Amino acid sequence: MHPSRNRPNFPHLARPRAALCGILGLACVAVSAPAEAQDVAKYPERPVRMLIGFTPGGVPDITARLIAQKLTENWKQQVVVDNRAGAGGTIAANTVANANPDGYTLLSVSNAHAVAAAIYDKLPYDTLKDFAGVTMTASGPALLLVSPALGAKSAKDLIALARAKPGQFNFSSAGVGSGTHFAGELFKSKAGIDVVHVPYKGIPEALTETMTGRVQFFLSPLASAIGLVKEGKVQAIGVTSVRRAPQLPDIPTVAESGLPDFRWDFWYGLLAPAKTPRPLINKLNKQITQILNESDVRNRLVSIGADPAPTTPEQFDKLVAQEVMALTRIARAANIKAN
Repeated sequence: MHPSRNRPNFPHLARPRAALCGILGLACVAVSAPAEAQDVAKYPERPVRMLIGFTPGGVPDITARLIAQKLTENWKQQVVVDNRAGAGGTIAANTVANANPDGYTLLSVSNAHAVAAAIYDKLPYDTLKDFAGVTMTASGPALLLVSPALGAKSAKDLIALARAKPGQFNFSSAGVGSGTHFAGELFKSKAGIDVVHVPYKGIPEALTETMTGRVQFFLSPLASAIGLVKEGKVQAIGVTSVRRAPQLPDIPTVAESGLPDFRWDFWYGLLAPAKTPRPLINKLNKQITQILNESDVRNRLVSIGADPAPTTPEQFDKLVAQEVMALTRIARAANIKAN
C-alpha cells in the first residue's frame, strides 16, 4: 500500500498551514540559508595568518609566501606569514589545530607533517582528525647526491660500492625523522645495503658533509641542491621522480640508473582547522588553485625545483592519510623515533 494512503487527511488544517508558509516563506529563506553564504562572500574581513613550522627559506616557506602575496593582492586584505619553527613543525601544527575554525588561521605543511605522526609516540593533536585539507600546493623530487671523489656515476655504482663495504658507508640527513632521513632509509631498504645514518642540524650541513666526502651520499630536495650541482661541487647521480627533472634533464631517474621502481617526492600543502566550514575550504581551494596556475608563480616554483600541484581538499586529505601509513611502515622497519 502506498504510504500516503495511511496518512490522515485534515484539509481544514493543511490550507491555513500552506497559506502561512506562503506568507512567511521569503522571511524563512532570508534568515536560514544565506547566513553562511554571506559569511563566505565577505571572507576575509580581517588579516589571515598562515603558519609555517620551519625557518624561512625552505620550499614550504617560499610557497606559502608566494600564495600569501597573491591572496593579499586579490582580497585587498593582508595574509600574514608566521614562521613557528620547532619540534619538526609540530608547534605550528598544534597552534592551528586549536585555532578557531573560521578560515583565518592556515598551516603550510610538507612531508614533515606526516613524518611527525610516524615518529612521535604522542602528539598534542590528531594528524588526520584535527585538520582539513585545503589543497596540495607543490611537489618536487630529491636528488641522489654523492661526493665527486667517490667515483660513483650512477645509483647502480653506489649500491655496488656500498655492498662491497657493508656498514662502512654513511648517508647524511637534515635530522632524525626529517624527510631526507626517510628518503635515505627508503633507498637503503630498496637497495638492500647496510649503511649508517648520520643526522645533521639541517640540509646545508648535510650537503657540506656530502661535498667533502665525509659521508657517501645524501638524498636532498632538488631545490636545495640544484645550484651546487650546476657548480660541480656535488655530484647528482639520480633524481627520485618518475620522470627526469626539467631543471636537470641530463640527470637520470634513480629507477633508470640502477634501482627500479624507486620513487620519493617531497610535497607541500595547506591545511585549516578540522571544523572550518566547507564553503570556506572550497573558496580557499578555488582561489589558491588559480594562483598556482598563474605563469609567474609556476615559473618561480619550477625555478626552485618544485612543480605546482593543486588538488581538491579531499584529494589532499587522502594523500596525508596515505603518507602517514607509508611513513609509519618505514619508521617501524628502521626503528626511527623522535629524539
